[in-house]
Amino acid sequence: MWNNKQMKHLISMQDISKEDILHFVDVAEKIETGKLSPDLNGQLAALLFFEPSTRTKFSFETAMKKLGGTALSLKDAEQTSLKKGESLHDTLMTISQYVDLVIMRSPIEGSCRYASEILNIPVINAGDGANQHPTQALLDMYSIMKTQGRLDNLNIAMVENLKFGRTVHSLSQALSDFSPNLYFISPGHLKMPEHIKNDLKSKNVNFSEHDKIEDVIDKLDIMYVTRIQKERFTDPEEYEKVKNLYIVDTPILKNVKDSFKIMHPLPRVM
Repeated sequence: MWNNKQMKHLISMQDISKEDILHFVDVAEKIETGKLSPDLNGQLAALLFFEPSTRTKFSFETAMKKLGGTALSLKDAEQTSLKKGESLHDTLMTISQYVDLVIMRSPIEGSCRYASEILNIPVINAGDGANQHPTQALLDMYSIMKTQGRLDNLNIAMVENLKFGRTVHSLSQALSDFSPNLYFISPGHLKMPEHIKNDLKSKNVNFSEHDKIEDVIDKLDIMYVTRIQKERFTDPEEYEKVKNLYIVDTPILKNVKDSFKIMHPLPRVM
């Protein structure tokens, strides 16, 4: 059964406890192995994606259909009444009258939190700007469990775009209750944001910052690689300076542990 009876929305990993994460991982394993078959027959989910997506959008659509529900997908935000000047508030309130669940992706940080505060139905954050991506983090935790056999006391590096990478923000917070050793590898101006590091410090999480993958790769159980997100840069020249700094190839992997795994939330570029 669901551990957190008070949880209605999934907006940020800061809202999720260690027990919640373990519950999600356990349920995911049971669904994947056929031990549990949730029934969403008659349930409608609105996929409101105001930002491009391939995997996240398809994964939610697939999940709803495989569990017996229906996904109503926003094809193009440019074709909605937002283009006519309608407020996000009114758009959300209207759509919520038709469905049982809202799954939302937006380039605006905090927009999913806002949706959860005004709607009387569950809201799932499928990515809000450079802020959070909690469903990706839960999937990552399940993947880590499957490849390592545990979540506790792992050496995990997060590489490349740590300032704007919502996946690494959420994953860092998800791991914080599992006594990890975290290695943040990035260019100086793309370091992990201070508020994430302060959150980790408050939980006594061990982490260090590095410029080169080679400095730590022999210690790692997991190397989580992200892309430099061109769409987050206001200056194209700044993007060109850093886009090829971290390329993972065969020579760099020569001294890794036998259990070492590379993870990437995709899309994979360069």
